Parts: sequence; C-alpha cells; structure tokens
Amino acid sequence: MDISTSLSPIISDVLSNASGEIVTHGFFTRQGGVSEGIYEGLNVGLGSRDTPQRVIENRARVAGWFGAPIENLATVHQIHSPDVFTVKGPYDGGRPEADALVTATPGIVIGVLAADCGPVLFADAEGGVIGAAHAGWKGALYGVLENTIDAMIALGARRERITAVLGPSISAANYEVGPEFVERFLAIDPDYARYFSPSTNEDHSMFDLQGLTVARLKAAGVNAAMTGHCTYADEKRFFSYRRTTHRKEPDYGRQISAIQLKRTG
Repeated sequence: MDISTSLSPIISDVLSNASGEIVTHGFFTRQGGVSEGIYEGLNVGLGSRDTPQRVIENRARVAGWFGAPIENLATVHQIHSPDVFTVKGPYDGGRPEADALVTATPGIVIGVLAADCGPVLFADAEGGVIGAAHAGWKGALYGVLENTIDAMIALGARRERITAVLGPSISAANYEVGPEFVERFLAIDPDYARYFSPSTNEDHSMFDLQGLTVARLKAAGVNAAMTGHCTYADEKRFFSYRRTTHRKEPDYGRQISAIQLKRTG
C-alpha cells in the first residue's frame, strides 16, 4: 500500500468545485505520520524538536499524496509577517522568511504550517495560479491575505476568480485574549470590536480569528469560505500551540495545508 494513502486531509468542497481537476489541495491533519510522543502523527514542522528524519518522512508522505517528490514540496520559514514568496520551480530546500507562497508552475506543491493560526489556500484555476498563506492574528491584521492575492494577480490571476478557504484553526470558543490585545485591534479599526466577545475571566475577551480572516478575504474581493474546524478542541486530529501551552508541554507539532496546480487550464 502506498503510505501516502494513510493520510486523511480535509478537502474543501468550495475549493474543489471552483478548481475542478486543475488544482488539488488538502488541509492535512496530524493523522498518518511516523512521529511519536507529543509529536505523534504527521508532524511536518522543521522548526520543532522532533526527530528530523521523522519530519522529513512526514513531509515526503505529504508530497507523495500529491504524486510529487519531496523536492517539489515548497514551504517557507514562517515569521508572522505579511510577506509572500513566489515559487517558480523546485528549489534546494532553503526556506525564505515569509508567511505565504504563490505559484503558476504546475507540479509544485506549496504549503503552510499551522497549529492554531489560520492556513488559507487560494486558487484561480482558470488563470492557473495558486497560493497558500499562514495567517495568525498578526498576519491577518497586517496584510498577509491581501498581499497573497496581489502576488497571485501579478502572476496572471484575476481577483474575482480567486477562491480562498480558511482551514483548521483555533475558534473563538478557545481563543482568550487580554485587554491589551483587544486595544491593539481597536486602535486600527474600532469596527474590529465585532470579533471580540466577553470571556468568563474578568477583563478578558474571546477572539474570533476565523471570522476576521474570512471577513478580510471577502473585503479583498475574493470568494471566501472556511472549513470550520477548531484545532484546539480536536486533539485527535490537530496539533495546537495553545493547548500545548496550557498543558505546559515542551513543544508541539505542526500540520500542513497544501495545494498543487496539476496543469494549466
């Protein structure tokens, strides 16, 4: 049996219906990998303290699911920035510092890692351009989503043809923040108050990162949706930075969300 078939990625009907057979994607869970202990499953985080050989094997399985060699799996060194990297072909495994990738090259798999932050996959199948963005609160607030769309347009995509889907990420029910966090958002736009609701803890709020992300995508003029999965609440399927922090565990795994242009239209 092909070991890549043991993977259980979440497939978005919205993205599939918009892309047909031209684009393949998957919001991968932690299931189907070789890592053990706190990293059990499909940990693809090169920055984790997991055994490097296991991480590489997990990444190879993801690439294999797309029918691609591991050198065709492109990721970046994520730094919670608004920066986007354009992938033109296989590269030597070096990871530029950025939080999103775009490509118009068939066969290349582009992916972003997350463990509560929002992974967003983009496709303009007709234009033959795809994108992937890692949108934590900082990236979502400071423009990584809009910059990804602009980078896709620079490669020939059209805004009104782009479909973007937010994958598994932390939900408002599990994302508690302090008053200084809320103030940072309201200082930029008082209307952002809609993404905060009262917490049971005094002076704290629950933050709807998923709602903010989808709203920013729609405001940018693309077709937007989300899968609706919460990484914090579903330990069996997802790694979660915040859950790890609450348990005072020493480290955490990362899952990947990836997309591939199979061919041009």
